[in-house]
Amino acid sequence: MLRESTISLFLFFFLCCHADPECTRVSPLVDLEFDFKMVQHQLRGRIKVLDDCSFRVSQFDMLSGSDVHWWGALAPDLDNLTNGFVISDHRLNQTFANSTFVVRLLNNVTWSMIQVLAVWDRPTGSDFGHIVLEELANVTEASPAPAPAGGDGKGKGEVRIHTEPTMFENCKVLSDNFRLRWSLNVGEDSIEIGLEAATGIMNYMAFGWANPNNTGSELMVGADVAVAGFKEDGLPFVDDFFITKYSECVTDSNGSSEGVCPDSIYVGPDRVGLVNNTELIFGQRKDGVTFVRYRRPLSKVDGKYDHPVDPLANMTVIWAMGKIRPPDTLQHHYLPQNHGGLPSQNFGHLVLNVSEHVNDCHGPLDAEDKEDQDVIIADGKVPLVVSTGPALHYPNPPNPERVLYINKKESPVLRVERGVPVTFSIQAGHDVAFYVTSDPIGGNATVRNLTETIYAGGPEAHGVVASPKELVWAPNRNTPDKLYYHSLFEPKMGWRVEVVDGGLSDMYNNSVLLDDQQVTFFWTLSKDSIFIAARGEKKSGYLAIGFGSGMVNTYAYVGWIDDNGLGRVDTYWIDGKDAKSIHHTHENLTYVRCRTENGIITLEFTRPLDPSCDRSIRPECSNIIDPTTPLKVVWAMGARWSNENLSNMNMHSVTSSRAINVLLMRGSAEAEQDLLPVLAVHGFMMFLAWGMLLPGGILAARYLKHLKGDGWYKIHVYLQYSGLVIVLLALLFAVAELRGFYVTSPHVKFGIAAIFFACIQPVNACLRPPKPNNGEHPSSKRVIWEYLHIIVGRTAFVLGLAALFSGMKHLEERYGEENANGLILAMVVWFVLGAFIVFYLEYRERQRVRGRIFGRSNWVLGNAEEDDSLDLLSPSRAHAEKESQTSATMEVQLEPLNR
Repeated sequence: MLRESTISLFLFFFLCCHADPECTRVSPLVDLEFDFKMVQHQLRGRIKVLDDCSFRVSQFDMLSGSDVHWWGALAPDLDNLTNGFVISDHRLNQTFANSTFVVRLLNNVTWSMIQVLAVWDRPTGSDFGHIVLEELANVTEASPAPAPAGGDGKGKGEVRIHTEPTMFENCKVLSDNFRLRWSLNVGEDSIEIGLEAATGIMNYMAFGWANPNNTGSELMVGADVAVAGFKEDGLPFVDDFFITKYSECVTDSNGSSEGVCPDSIYVGPDRVGLVNNTELIFGQRKDGVTFVRYRRPLSKVDGKYDHPVDPLANMTVIWAMGKIRPPDTLQHHYLPQNHGGLPSQNFGHLVLNVSEHVNDCHGPLDAEDKEDQDVIIADGKVPLVVSTGPALHYPNPPNPERVLYINKKESPVLRVERGVPVTFSIQAGHDVAFYVTSDPIGGNATVRNLTETIYAGGPEAHGVVASPKELVWAPNRNTPDKLYYHSLFEPKMGWRVEVVDGGLSDMYNNSVLLDDQQVTFFWTLSKDSIFIAARGEKKSGYLAIGFGSGMVNTYAYVGWIDDNGLGRVDTYWIDGKDAKSIHHTHENLTYVRCRTENGIITLEFTRPLDPSCDRSIRPECSNIIDPTTPLKVVWAMGARWSNENLSNMNMHSVTSSRAINVLLMRGSAEAEQDLLPVLAVHGFMMFLAWGMLLPGGILAARYLKHLKGDGWYKIHVYLQYSGLVIVLLALLFAVAELRGFYVTSPHVKFGIAAIFFACIQPVNACLRPPKPNNGEHPSSKRVIWEYLHIIVGRTAFVLGLAALFSGMKHLEERYGEENANGLILAMVVWFVLGAFIVFYLEYRERQRVRGRIFGRSNWVLGNAEEDDSLDLLSPSRAHAEKESQTSATMEVQLEPLNR
């Protein structure tokens, strides 16, 4: 929070507190300009407040961001910057190169509300650079203000400039990745130099003056150079070197040194502080760019190992970049190694006059690799230890003082592979709840970001060293490429997670080679979806896989790279053999990806097993995948594909010669054949049971009771138990072949229901009440039992018939009409013939019962035993009993006549 006096001073210098909407400014006594503090994205620039509602930006450099705004805050700390506000409609979503423009504040924003002016990227909560306005009261550099154009110079004011160490008066491009900046101060006999290079963090930058007595190829020998860079602990350094030989610095047994060595090595340890003429001022490394600012004297130098600099003369300077060797037990300095490379890239020379104004650095340096953080590659076998520590080089400022460490490295980039589980051992304390999130800021981002997705961890993921919490996370093929690990309780404690593809075999549970072994098919089943990938084994312009026996009547998925270099996957219904028969469809595909590597195409997508749409309107809605049955897969490759104006020229150049039956549940494949042997045995056994044995047992109980003894009962029991055993064996064969028990298709549902009712019958038989004695009426339990026995049995038989015919339909859909039609026709003929037999037996049974009823009056005592030929629940039996009772009243006992 600024003090009131400071704010008043700031307003005195800058603001004209008028209510005039045109913001007409009364000239202040002093013009103040100030530089941005570079935080990231190579932001440099200078601003000047014009009036109470606008400011001018000049010399503005910045690498582009995602959603960048002019931002106001109360202080430059994490909480205040994060809770700041947009101050202008002027957007900054581009790269700026030495730009100049005017920015106008929003109508509801005044300078009194802004104590920190920042360039802010909202999605990542990133501060690219800022100015603390309180510092304007302590400006140290001053220069006369320029006279207005056409004026006489009277009324000149004073310009005070607040500078940052990244800003200089001059800039010279040495190479595409190396720049020299400097500001000359002749009055103090010094020059401040900034070396800036897009190079590795353990690389050096060297710049200095050549020996004026050497020319040509000997420029380096006798040169006075400064070597700058960063140490292993992340701190900048600069050291004064003298070159005696084209080699790395070496010291012989006599203590003599030669090569590219620090001045202090030549003079010995007693004079180290007396010969190093370079003074480090500032150093930073941002976005993969190393920047070191140092000061050296112009003329007051050691004449043996340093060259004086004439500020008015043209002098030859040399420069180089390369690897640096850290200190060890033999040498105690950071020593540059051979720079290697080509001239103008890694080393060079030029003639320079430091008093001439030069500014040919247009735009910021853009390093190819902007990430300096350590990279931790997760290993599925070794846990990652999560702890906390001080924020020394956090990659996305502003940040809290304490951040997350992984394996004792500060906020590293964590690289994980899809399909490989990652184990975290969380020891960061109970106030740090570790989690993996889609939000780059973290800190329970769901409160402000409703789209946040949490992939692992949460409130319970906390622990200490004595009692660590173990968290296992398994990224899959649908996990985004970029995520973040953070603390749930405080924002911006962690950093980025890179999710990379491992082998497709890691990301998918199953894979098979399709026909001709030129395409590999990958898949993973879930409850309602299937994850699919296909990879060609030879170079092509597109790769297509289809679900069907061939090209015709096939649902196809085509992957290719379009003219913009983007991977595409589209769906089609093919009902012919020419280009006009390829109809674009709109299947519900998710997590779609297509990429090419050296011409080898890989496509991936996820789709539902059963599309939830109207099959009568959209053909793709009939593209149902049943995991329990083989999926026929074909493939094709060609030179070029397009969604528009397909012609026969777009057709495939190579294709599979036959379909492969992919057994989704089993995780294997086999060439298409008429019928799988085990499934054929399953079908035959089910027909034997439901078409012969079980119906035979029912007929025996119905039409063989007139036989003496219990022969009908034995036939009934033997046939029913035999049929039930065969049904269960056939079920086991199918389950073993498909490696699973899944109730999805109508055939399976009918079959399970039929087997359930069939299994009730043996239990029901064991609970059968005793039959009534002669002349007794059956008990109510006996009547209920006979009802249940008959109803359950007939229900099981009807469901069994439905399972048989649905199985034939299933066979037709999956194996083709040529296999199923004949079997369906034969089964229909069989059951029609059985129906005629039942009709005939039923007719004969009724005739026989009627004959017995009328024949009973011929017996004197009638049948002494219960007639089991009549069903207890049969109408014929009731009618027979009635007739029997009527006949019984008419019986007459005949006595012989005694004569």
